[in-house]
Amino acid sequence: MIIEKLIKTLKKDPHYKWESPHSSRDLASISWVRAMQLIRGIFLKPFLKRSAGLLFIGRRVKVKHSYKITAGKNLILEDNVSINALSEDGISLGDNVSIARDSILFCTGVIAYRGKGITIGDRTGISARAYLAGQGGISIGNDVIMGPNVQIFSENHAFSDLDLTIKEQGVTKQAVAIGNNCWLGGGTTVLAGVTIGDGCVVAAGSVVTKSFPPNSVIAGVPAKLVKNREDV
Repeated sequence: MIIEKLIKTLKKDPHYKWESPHSSRDLASISWVRAMQLIRGIFLKPFLKRSAGLLFIGRRVKVKHSYKITAGKNLILEDNVSINALSEDGISLGDNVSIARDSILFCTGVIAYRGKGITIGDRTGISARAYLAGQGGISIGNDVIMGPNVQIFSENHAFSDLDLTIKEQGVTKQAVAIGNNCWLGGGTTVLAGVTIGDGCVVAAGSVVTKSFPPNSVIAGVPAKLVKNREDV
């Protein structure tokens, strides 16, 4: 199939395959959408700090401070994605990264507290309605997959002084790191300061409040270790 061969070439993945047959009408519709995304990408590309390849940009995508975004090959931003890269390090997106519709990535909340930034590795897929708040820094590795509605926070409000409003007490920033080859189920929340090791699986709906070593399977509110993949 011509499209399958084209995707293999773009992704440089000789093992890529269509798992199911598609009608000519299906393929025509998919091709039209990708073509329109590619045209939009042509207009965005000159405004990025650096872009190594093709950009596929959906409808109503909003990108602020694009000069602080570095993109690898074949970046896909689906409909209604919102990105604000204002921060110390900006946003770095690896090769073959896809960010699904209605997702939000930002690095600075309150302008007075300039944020750190967000890094996403190669072949990582961010699903619909993700919320990545990179004020304290978020690092996501290669080959990570996420279900919908994942939230990652890297900043907290200070609140210890009872004589001041919480708003007046400023913020604390703690980086979040997610290793390579992880799977975060739908609705997962990861809080500031957490490190999730390589190969971890996080059950849907979990709230991750502490760090876990590589190959952990975790679940719950707050998330706890269920087992280690090496023990299966």
